[in-house]
Amino acid sequence: MGKEDFVDKDFLLIFKMKQGNEQAFDQFVRKYYEEILTYCRYHCLDTEYAEDLTQETFLKFFTNLSGYQYKGKTKNYLYTIAGNLCKNFYKKKKDILVEGKILEGNAVPHMGALDLVMDRIVIEEAMKALSEEFREVIILYYFQECKLSEIAGILRIGLPLVKYRLRQGKKQLEKLIGKEEPYETERTDRNV
Repeated sequence: MGKEDFVDKDFLLIFKMKQGNEQAFDQFVRKYYEEILTYCRYHCLDTEYAEDLTQETFLKFFTNLSGYQYKGKTKNYLYTIAGNLCKNFYKKKKDILVEGKILEGNAVPHMGALDLVMDRIVIEEAMKALSEEFREVIILYYFQECKLSEIAGILRIGLPLVKYRLRQGKKQLEKLIGKEEPYETERTDRNV
Protein backbone atom coordinates (compact mmCIF):
# COMPACT_ATOMS: atom_id res chain seq x y z
CA MET A 1 0.00 0.00 0.00
CA GLY A 2 1.24 3.43 -0.92
CA LYS A 3 0.77 6.54 1.15
CA GLU A 4 -2.05 7.64 -1.23
CA ASP A 5 -4.16 4.71 0.05
CA PHE A 6 -4.38 6.40 3.47
CA VAL A 7 -5.09 9.94 2.26
CA ASP A 8 -8.46 11.23 1.09
CA LYS A 9 -8.61 11.50 -2.73
CA ASP A 10 -10.21 14.96 -2.61
CA PHE A 11 -7.43 16.16 -0.34
CA LEU A 12 -4.85 14.97 -2.87
CA LEU A 13 -6.74 16.49 -5.81
CA ILE A 14 -7.02 19.84 -4.04
CA PHE A 15 -3.37 19.75 -3.07
CA LYS A 16 -2.40 19.02 -6.68
CA MET A 17 -4.75 21.73 -8.00
CA LYS A 18 -3.18 24.26 -5.64
CA GLN A 19 0.15 23.26 -7.19
CA GLY A 20 -1.26 23.99 -10.67
CA ASN A 21 -1.68 20.38 -11.84
CA GLU A 22 -4.02 20.55 -14.88
CA GLN A 23 -4.85 16.84 -14.72
CA ALA A 24 -6.07 17.23 -11.12
CA PHE A 25 -8.45 20.01 -12.23
CA ASP A 26 -9.85 17.71 -14.93
CA GLN A 27 -10.26 14.80 -12.49
CA PHE A 28 -12.02 17.03 -9.97
CA VAL A 29 -14.49 18.36 -12.53
CA ARG A 30 -15.18 14.88 -13.89
CA LYS A 31 -15.80 13.60 -10.36
CA TYR A 32 -18.45 16.18 -9.43
CA TYR A 33 -19.74 17.70 -12.68
CA GLU A 34 -22.76 15.44 -13.30
CA GLU A 35 -23.94 15.64 -9.70
CA ILE A 36 -23.77 19.45 -9.62
CA LEU A 37 -25.35 19.70 -13.08
CA THR A 38 -28.28 17.53 -11.98
CA TYR A 39 -28.69 19.70 -8.89
CA CYS A 40 -28.73 22.89 -10.99
CA ARG A 41 -31.21 21.36 -13.44
CA TYR A 42 -33.70 20.78 -10.65
CA HIS A 43 -33.40 24.41 -9.67
CA CYS A 44 -33.61 26.24 -12.97
CA LEU A 45 -35.29 23.67 -15.25
CA ASP A 46 -33.46 24.95 -18.33
CA THR A 47 -30.56 22.77 -19.48
CA GLU A 48 -28.47 25.63 -20.87
CA TYR A 49 -28.82 27.72 -17.72
CA ALA A 50 -28.10 24.64 -15.59
CA GLU A 51 -24.89 24.04 -17.54
CA ASP A 52 -23.90 27.70 -17.13
CA LEU A 53 -24.58 27.56 -13.39
CA THR A 54 -22.59 24.33 -13.08
CA GLN A 55 -19.62 25.81 -14.89
CA GLU A 56 -19.87 28.96 -12.78
CA THR A 57 -19.90 26.77 -9.65
CA PHE A 58 -16.56 25.22 -10.59
CA LEU A 59 -15.18 28.57 -11.69
CA LYS A 60 -16.01 30.10 -8.29
CA PHE A 61 -14.50 27.09 -6.53
CA PHE A 62 -11.29 27.35 -8.55
CA THR A 63 -11.12 31.13 -8.15
CA ASN A 64 -11.17 30.74 -4.36
CA LEU A 65 -9.04 27.59 -4.31
CA SER A 66 -5.95 29.24 -2.81
CA GLY A 67 -7.92 30.17 0.32
CA TYR A 68 -9.93 26.95 0.51
CA GLN A 69 -9.23 24.93 3.64
CA TYR A 70 -10.00 21.25 3.08
CA LYS A 71 -12.23 19.82 5.81
CA GLY A 72 -13.42 16.64 4.10
CA LYS A 73 -16.67 18.15 2.79
CA THR A 74 -15.78 19.34 -0.69
CA LYS A 75 -19.05 18.11 -2.20
CA ASN A 76 -21.02 20.07 0.43
CA TYR A 77 -19.04 23.19 -0.45
CA LEU A 78 -19.81 22.72 -4.16
CA TYR A 79 -23.52 22.31 -3.34
CA THR A 80 -23.40 25.49 -1.28
CA ILE A 81 -21.83 27.44 -4.16
CA ALA A 82 -24.31 25.98 -6.65
CA GLY A 83 -27.23 26.68 -4.30
CA ASN A 84 -26.22 30.33 -3.95
CA LEU A 85 -25.85 30.67 -7.73
CA CYS A 86 -29.28 29.11 -8.24
CA LYS A 87 -30.82 31.53 -5.71
CA ASN A 88 -29.26 34.45 -7.57
CA PHE A 89 -30.53 32.97 -10.83
CA TYR A 90 -34.09 32.94 -9.45
CA LYS A 91 -33.80 36.53 -8.33
CA LYS A 92 -32.71 37.59 -11.82
CA LYS A 93 -34.90 35.28 -13.87
CA LYS A 94 -38.29 34.97 -12.17
CA ASP A 95 -40.09 34.94 -15.50
CA ILE A 96 -38.41 31.88 -17.03
CA LEU A 97 -40.98 29.52 -18.50
CA VAL A 98 -40.78 25.76 -18.37
CA GLU A 99 -40.09 24.46 -21.86
CA GLY A 100 -41.32 20.93 -22.42
CA LYS A 101 -39.60 19.61 -25.51
CA ILE A 102 -41.97 16.84 -26.47
CA LEU A 103 -41.09 16.40 -30.12
CA GLU A 104 -37.73 15.34 -31.47
CA GLY A 105 -37.67 16.33 -35.13
CA ASN A 106 -41.08 15.52 -36.63
CA ALA A 107 -41.83 12.50 -34.46
CA VAL A 108 -45.23 12.27 -32.79
CA PRO A 109 -45.00 11.39 -29.10
CA HIS A 110 -46.70 8.30 -27.75
CA MET A 111 -49.31 8.85 -25.06
CA GLY A 112 -46.92 7.44 -22.45
CA ALA A 113 -44.27 10.01 -23.33
CA LEU A 114 -46.83 12.80 -23.23
CA ASP A 115 -48.01 11.64 -19.81
CA LEU A 116 -44.42 11.65 -18.55
CA VAL A 117 -43.88 15.18 -19.85
CA MET A 118 -47.13 16.36 -18.29
CA ASP A 119 -46.22 14.75 -14.96
CA ARG A 120 -42.82 16.42 -15.07
CA ILE A 121 -44.38 19.82 -15.80
CA VAL A 122 -46.85 19.40 -12.91
CA ILE A 123 -44.02 18.43 -10.54
CA GLU A 124 -41.79 21.29 -11.75
CA GLU A 125 -44.59 23.81 -11.27
CA ALA A 126 -45.32 22.42 -7.81
CA MET A 127 -41.61 22.59 -6.93
CA LYS A 128 -41.49 26.25 -7.99
CA ALA A 129 -44.45 26.97 -5.71
CA LEU A 130 -42.64 25.59 -2.65
CA SER A 131 -40.78 27.96 -0.39
CA GLU A 132 -37.04 28.04 -1.03
CA GLU A 133 -36.23 26.20 2.24
CA PHE A 134 -38.57 23.30 1.51
CA ARG A 135 -37.63 23.09 -2.18
CA GLU A 136 -33.93 22.84 -1.31
CA VAL A 137 -34.44 19.93 1.10
CA ILE A 138 -36.79 18.10 -1.32
CA ILE A 139 -34.28 18.43 -4.18
CA LEU A 140 -31.34 17.25 -2.10
CA TYR A 141 -33.24 14.33 -0.57
CA TYR A 142 -35.31 12.97 -3.44
CA PHE A 143 -33.43 14.05 -6.55
CA GLN A 144 -29.82 14.14 -5.35
CA GLU A 145 -30.39 11.23 -2.93
CA CYS A 146 -28.46 12.85 -0.09
CA LYS A 147 -28.74 11.53 3.44
CA LEU A 148 -30.47 13.77 5.97
CA SER A 149 -27.18 14.33 7.78
CA GLU A 150 -25.54 15.38 4.49
CA ILE A 151 -28.37 17.83 3.85
CA ALA A 152 -27.86 19.30 7.31
CA GLY A 153 -24.18 19.82 6.49
CA ILE A 154 -24.84 21.29 3.05
CA LEU A 155 -27.48 23.73 4.31
CA ARG A 156 -25.70 24.33 7.63
CA ILE A 157 -28.81 23.62 9.67
CA GLY A 158 -29.65 21.07 12.35
CA LEU A 159 -30.92 17.58 11.58
CA PRO A 160 -34.32 18.21 13.27
CA LEU A 161 -34.86 21.22 11.00
CA VAL A 162 -33.99 19.13 7.93
CA LYS A 163 -36.55 16.52 9.00
CA TYR A 164 -39.17 19.22 9.59
CA ARG A 165 -38.58 20.87 6.21
CA LEU A 166 -38.70 17.50 4.44
CA ARG A 167 -41.98 16.61 6.14
CA GLN A 168 -43.55 20.02 5.47
CA GLY A 169 -42.25 20.12 1.90
CA LYS A 170 -43.81 16.73 1.18
CA LYS A 171 -47.14 17.89 2.63
CA GLN A 172 -47.11 21.02 0.50
CA LEU A 173 -46.18 19.03 -2.63
CA GLU A 174 -49.00 16.59 -1.97
CA LYS A 175 -51.48 19.48 -1.80
CA LEU A 176 -50.04 21.18 -4.89
CA ILE A 177 -49.94 18.04 -6.98
CA GLY A 178 -53.27 16.82 -5.69
CA LYS A 179 -52.11 13.31 -4.91
CA GLU A 180 -52.19 11.40 -1.68
CA GLU A 181 -48.51 10.42 -1.83
CA PRO A 182 -46.27 11.81 -4.59
CA TYR A 183 -43.43 9.60 -3.45
CA GLU A 184 -44.59 6.01 -3.20
CA THR A 185 -41.60 4.66 -1.32
CA GLU A 186 -39.93 6.33 1.59
CA ARG A 187 -36.16 5.89 1.68
CA THR A 188 -35.43 5.08 5.28
CA ASP A 189 -31.93 3.80 4.53
CA ARG A 190 -30.71 7.38 3.97
CA ASN A 191 -32.24 8.99 7.03
CA VAL A 192 -28.97 9.63 8.79
